Amino acid sequence: MKTSLLAAAAFAVGVHPVDFPASAKVPVSAVRRGSAEPSPNAWVNGRQVYLWSDGTVYHAYTQPGMITDIALQPGEGLIAVAAGDTARWVIGDTASGTGDDKRTHVLVKPFSTGLATNLVITTDRRTYHLLLTSQANAGMTALSWNYPLDELVAIKATQAAAEAGKPVAVGLGVEQLYFGYGITGDAPTWRPLRAFDDGRQTFIEFPASIGEDEAPPLFLIGAAGAAELVNYRMKGRFYVVDRIFAVAELRLGTKKQQVVRITRGGEGRARR
Repeated sequence: MKTSLLAAAAFAVGVHPVDFPASAKVPVSAVRRGSAEPSPNAWVNGRQVYLWSDGTVYHAYTQPGMITDIALQPGEGLIAVAAGDTARWVIGDTASGTGDDKRTHVLVKPFSTGLATNLVITTDRRTYHLLLTSQANAGMTALSWNYPLDELVAIKATQAAAEAGKPVAVGLGVEQLYFGYGITGDAPTWRPLRAFDDGRQTFIEFPASIGEDEAPPLFLIGAAGAAELVNYRMKGRFYVVDRIFAVAELRLGTKKQQVVRITRGGEGRARR
């Protein structure tokens, strides 16, 4: 839904924070629990930056003769915009940037003061709920959001990628590693590529798809054939075991159990 807003370029809008008059008439629905009002401490130049929380109703103050820019998250795709009152409000959308930096802007402008309506913006990531009110002055130039959960996920992904790129056996040369392990048994998608040790720890390397499948537990096999679950940790696509073992098995499943045996002193290559 796009409405022509060619007059937008003609508006000269101040870019400093404003104090909203205490006398502004705000509908009861705006002050109920779960709504968010502009904060004096949340201005970035001329933009009010809200903290995103699903289900919160965000208040946008507008004024006649001025467009308020509602900026979505970069890369977020707009699906639809709906308003309760489309007769007395001009509502449209545009975009800035390209590629991953492309950003959708929903633009709103009231025809007069004393108006109130709600706005629902749906995207490929979330749904925004806003309350729009119009007054004679102190309209908001622009508003946007910070997304703490998305930022945390991005940080975790970056850290995980950096961790996966680190050598699993730090500070050791190839000549210090023992690769004489045989890998036998079934051929599931998680079947290890190889196993090796540095004389203190054993490393079991899996295919890159190990993160997509259920990971098999590791059992040490004693001289009498008894299986004992062993402690290990996952580092990237490696199992790291803080000991050297003679025989171990990876087992997954119950009725049709898949078993892969790892033997130190085997042929030193993967085999069935």
